[in-house]
Amino acid sequence: MRKLIKKRVSLFGLEIDALRMPEAVERVLTWIAHPQGACQYIVTPNVDHAVMFQKDVALRSAYGAAGLVLADGLPVVWASRLLRRGLPERIAGSDLVPELFEAARRRSGPALRVFLLGAMPGVAERATANIERRWANVKVAGVYSPPFGFEKSSQQNDDILAQIADAQADLLIVGLGAPKQELWVHRHRDRLRVPVAVCAGATIDFLAGEKRRAPRWMQRVGLEWFHRMASEPRRLVRRYFRDAVVFPQLVWRELRQERKRTPLMDKCS
Repeated sequence: MRKLIKKRVSLFGLEIDALRMPEAVERVLTWIAHPQGACQYIVTPNVDHAVMFQKDVALRSAYGAAGLVLADGLPVVWASRLLRRGLPERIAGSDLVPELFEAARRRSGPALRVFLLGAMPGVAERATANIERRWANVKVAGVYSPPFGFEKSSQQNDDILAQIADAQADLLIVGLGAPKQELWVHRHRDRLRVPVAVCAGATIDFLAGEKRRAPRWMQRVGLEWFHRMASEPRRLVRRYFRDAVVFPQLVWRELRQERKRTPLMDKCS
């Protein structure tokens, strides 16, 4: 097995993997082919995650133990370039999952077995039909829509972990929303009998056609957040307003720290 080299960028306290999509897909497929013991899980920080990360100790622990931390959200990528720590591109969970399915479709050998955890009742079943129709070498081995507050019940968590183990899945797609999904996977990573988990937000809803992603042009210019806010204003307006206030402060703080470091580096050179 070829050695996987870590390339990480420090940003707002986060350590983000500086990968392009093909590299991320290769990393995940390698973990599936050669399991690492405990579940390797993937988190995808966007602006909202970066803001929460500043004060949420549990979320920091979850990010610290993640196998991959991939930048979701163009403002995060743009900030990295402004600070001369350029991340190569945005990798959203809702893009990574279909790319993994596409890689499985192109390869020969056993089907990629997937478990879908999250979304409202019935949504994962519709996602299953769409996945298996579009990607011939992907098999949805199990789905579960947990009830509200399940994460507080030991019995509920034990039942979910047993379902995932029984499915013998290669890949777990977790769509519980942030930070619940990251905290849940981190808390149970040693009991998750699956090589890789992706904390993927609304990806199951997108795959089911329950929700629509922003048009490509909005994604390219960094306006996907606006599309989502317009689709769910009651849930998201308050969050995005907070992020719009706090995130520029984080960027400014990093810029000031960068300027303090630069003169010292110049003197040493």
